[in-house]
Amino acid sequence: MLASLKRAVLGSSTLDLRRLILLLALISAFLMLANSLFASYRVQREVLIEKTLETNYVYATKVALTVDEFLHSAQQQLQYAAGTIANHYDDHSFLQAEAVRLKRQTDSFNSVAIVDDTGVVRATDPDLRIIGDQLGSAGALQSLGERKPLISPPFVSHTGKLLLTVSQPVFDANENYLGYISGTIYLEEPSTLNRVLRRSSHRDRSYLYVIDSNRRLLYHPQAERVGTIVGANLAVDDIAAGKSGMMRVINSQGIDMLAGYALVAGTDWGIVLQLPVSDTLKPLSELLTRVLLNALPLALLIALIIWRFARAIAQPLRRLAESATTMDRPETTSEIKQTLAWYFETANLKKALLAGIELMHGKINKLSEDVQTDSLTGLSNRRAFDYAIENWRDDHRAVSLVTADVDHFKRVNDTYGHDMGDEVLRRLSNLMRSCSRSGDLLCRIGGEEFALLLPDTDLTVAGDVAERLRQLVERTPFDPVGNITISLGVAHWPLNVQSIDELLKRSDEALYRAKRNGRNRVETAT
Repeated sequence: MLASLKRAVLGSSTLDLRRLILLLALISAFLMLANSLFASYRVQREVLIEKTLETNYVYATKVALTVDEFLHSAQQQLQYAAGTIANHYDDHSFLQAEAVRLKRQTDSFNSVAIVDDTGVVRATDPDLRIIGDQLGSAGALQSLGERKPLISPPFVSHTGKLLLTVSQPVFDANENYLGYISGTIYLEEPSTLNRVLRRSSHRDRSYLYVIDSNRRLLYHPQAERVGTIVGANLAVDDIAAGKSGMMRVINSQGIDMLAGYALVAGTDWGIVLQLPVSDTLKPLSELLTRVLLNALPLALLIALIIWRFARAIAQPLRRLAESATTMDRPETTSEIKQTLAWYFETANLKKALLAGIELMHGKINKLSEDVQTDSLTGLSNRRAFDYAIENWRDDHRAVSLVTADVDHFKRVNDTYGHDMGDEVLRRLSNLMRSCSRSGDLLCRIGGEEFALLLPDTDLTVAGDVAERLRQLVERTPFDPVGNITISLGVAHWPLNVQSIDELLKRSDEALYRAKRNGRNRVETAT
């Protein structure tokens, strides 16, 4: 059957896609068995993913409640302490004792600080050597400014630690603001909050992390990531928007995850619990493996048939696609012509590619000419100049360079306007053409600066060319501007420079020397 089909195909120059689809449809009948096996897998897979998402969401919600209870407890401790010290704010010993008590009573905080209404630290525990210092951190300024119970965003303290503060304002009996008392929670070091979250770790390879609305990690099993900003992640996007939920996401490390996430009440934090999809589906994958092993003989036969037909269909398309990626190569046209386009679609694609290559080469040639031409003067531009220098360097070809600059050109623009200045540059370009040879390259490399590249020309001849151009410009009237002058610099490679890349620099140095020596003259590099 295959042999007769091959003869029928090769006997016809083209075969329409409709017949190919019919042929593949006959083969697809053999795949129905495999489809029935995979149907149950797909259903179980979706159910397992949905259950895992729901479990992760419920667990994240539970952890969020635990964190909320911890923060609420911390705020209650600070509230009690604020009431205790309100009548003793001038008693340093009392303040210090209360800071020690609060720090060591429950170990909720890594450190405790009591600050007056000017931001000066009155007491701390442990001793941070900042008593008497005036705080200027974001958390301190927020507490002083808002004068209400706060949980600050993460910030870097003056001790260099990434932390957040839970603060409580202190008012006296007359409701006068005295300052605030705050407890700090270090995010990059062990803390009570860290231990609470670590104890909430889940099963297998799932892990939990905490993030705020600014996408900054407040807790992560990989401690070095704490404080970093999470990139593209849809779950984090929802948390930043104040939403709880569950979804399948690609995390910032590129891993496909099933994530459940919940907000912590009273904060802009979110708890995220996620498990790799690969771990979730591992049991199903093992089951599918056993089923496939039993169906392997028939599957191999079907795969062989599909491969034979797919190869026959795909080979010309593949060759045409490969040719399409290298359309700039000269041999691509012949490769496309040699491709056996044995069915209708490839035959038309082959014709279209050949027509496209012809059109593209024409446009590329036109574009190459345009991008290397100065639109104002019609001379070559700086791109063409650099390209020529590169080619002559590779060919080790000697070259002289003449650079020219219009003297007092700004005066022309200021007096007669930029349109007349442009006209002066166009007329100067025509004079340069009249002084050049067919092999010379004339360029406009800057506003009123021009360059003449003279290949295989020694320094003396180049100097003569420059002088002829100078004299021609000097005696040519530029109505209504009148006569103008130019200054020129001449250099030669390899006579004046060791590297052709330095040629423009040396020629410019000679040009500037001509400017300094009175303008309207030619100077040669030494």
